[in-house]
Amino acid sequence: MGEGHETDKNIEIWKVKKLIKALDAARGNGTSMISLIMPPRDQISRVTKMLGDEYGTASNIKSRVNRQSVLAAITSAQQRLKLYSRVPSNGLVLYTGTIVTDDGKEKKVTFDFEPFRPINASLYLCDNKFHTEALNELLASDDKFGFIIMDGNGTLYGTLSGNSREILYKFSVDLPKKHGRGGQSAVRFARLRMERRHNYLRKAAELATQFFINPATNQPNIVGLILAGSADFKTELGKSEMFDPRLQAKVIKTIDVSYGGDSGFNQAIEMSAEVLSDVKFVQEKKLIGKYFEEISQDTGKYVLGVQDTMTALEMGAVETLIVWENLDVKRYELKNSTTGETVVKYLNGDQEADQSNFIDQATSGPLDVIDKTLLLEWFAENYQQFGCTLEFVTNKSQEGSQFCRGFGGIGGILRYPADVTAYQDGDMSDEDYDEDFE
Repeated sequence: MGEGHETDKNIEIWKVKKLIKALDAARGNGTSMISLIMPPRDQISRVTKMLGDEYGTASNIKSRVNRQSVLAAITSAQQRLKLYSRVPSNGLVLYTGTIVTDDGKEKKVTFDFEPFRPINASLYLCDNKFHTEALNELLASDDKFGFIIMDGNGTLYGTLSGNSREILYKFSVDLPKKHGRGGQSAVRFARLRMERRHNYLRKAAELATQFFINPATNQPNIVGLILAGSADFKTELGKSEMFDPRLQAKVIKTIDVSYGGDSGFNQAIEMSAEVLSDVKFVQEKKLIGKYFEEISQDTGKYVLGVQDTMTALEMGAVETLIVWENLDVKRYELKNSTTGETVVKYLNGDQEADQSNFIDQATSGPLDVIDKTLLLEWFAENYQQFGCTLEFVTNKSQEGSQFCRGFGGIGGILRYPADVTAYQDGDMSDEDYDEDFE
């Protein structure tokens, strides 16, 4: 369940990135482009009144063309706001105005949506471009990281999400120190000391499960765990059988700090800043590393390239679909006007320019375009139908770059070894089955 939520969040982030790119590229004449952002708990009535006042002010613009464009944009914003009775729980983002297309024509556009995360910005601007700075706030990571600061004096449990840190719990402990006294009882003292240490580790491990495992899903409620301390306890805890394996898998760094408690927590945050910022890269490297491992071991549980990946999806064999976030491939639904037959083709920029891709090879008749969609958008809308998870990767890590350049930026990890080529060749004919039984 947590995995599905994470996939959905990644798709929302990709959609916002794509929207920001499109909005940033848009330009208009004069100040006919309105950027309007309303935070949660804002009032529609307040913004409607403000737009009414702006309409009165804009009526005094001397340039007739500019005046008409601005008034049209304000009217469009007012009309769109009438569709909302109140501001959605995450706020409301509205972009509207007249943009100039690549071929010099004017075109009215309106984008309005509720962000997938609360947006804490209020904005109203009329300009010759859309202002997307506040949308970048949505892309900032809100991942939560767990911290365990452990030494011989006690343990602290805390979390860090964005810029806010929280201490969940801390307790102190009084462990017996090593000493050489005791004579015949030295062994007994040592045993008591080890027993107290063991009990301390057990308590620390149990509390870690209590704070960092969500009881509803039985999965970690953090994306990464940092173990820190001034002694060997942190290392012992990480290797201990008492430490929950689900949390062991989430440990991303073990740090030596000079202090325990609150001061140690602050020092651990400073010392782990780099690894926290790289956690997305770490996850990406791990994912692509697993994909490369399947290829190097030739397990047959992998697929690469657009055509093979789509075939594996149709077979229901893909467990994880991996796609480069800037993949420039479009999905064309084409119809043969002579036979009425429909075919689906996946074309990149160069293939789109080649007209032979729009001609039926058998009849030499033209193929009419019924539908044309960016393949990434099609995946975002339809991936759940194939029972797989969808992962977007960048080309910024070494593994990501190799995946994009060497493997075409699209591939998948399969649930089981599958012969994609045999499926493409026509699912085997009846004669093939007869031969097998002769």
